[in-house]
Amino acid sequence: MPDIFSIVGSALNAQDARMGVIAANLANVDSITPAGGTPYRAHEVVFEAGQVADGETGQLAANGAADSGDTGVTVAGTVLSNAPPKQTYDPSSPFANAKGYVTGSNVSQADQMVDLIDSSSSYSASVAVLQQATRVDQQLISSLQVS
Repeated sequence: MPDIFSIVGSALNAQDARMGVIAANLANVDSITPAGGTPYRAHEVVFEAGQVADGETGQLAANGAADSGDTGVTVAGTVLSNAPPKQTYDPSSPFANAKGYVTGSNVSQADQMVDLIDSSSSYSASVAVLQQATRVDQQLISSLQVS
């Protein structure tokens, strides 16, 4: 029987990592770079299906697979966005290039807010699954108790 708590826990951890990346992106939404410098590029989290830790021991088996054999979600890593950096015409800026343009990050605040709402909704849905699984477990235990 799959360990729902480990599976949903992996989803919660993945969404937590995603929200952390979104926070870093939002912190750099207005960052600018000196002429010739490398601007901040938005990071995007990559998820993959992966074995989750055993619910009882919290450990993976020696071969790297989970003892329980349950598949959850893991963070494979992050990739940099391919969107072009923002170019703003501001010849009075000390960061302007020879043509008067200032190079900024490629972070779209609107896109990041949409991702944050999506991640928050996924996190909330996972918490609701955990709450329901706990209720089912409690009802099962109550039905097995001898009066």
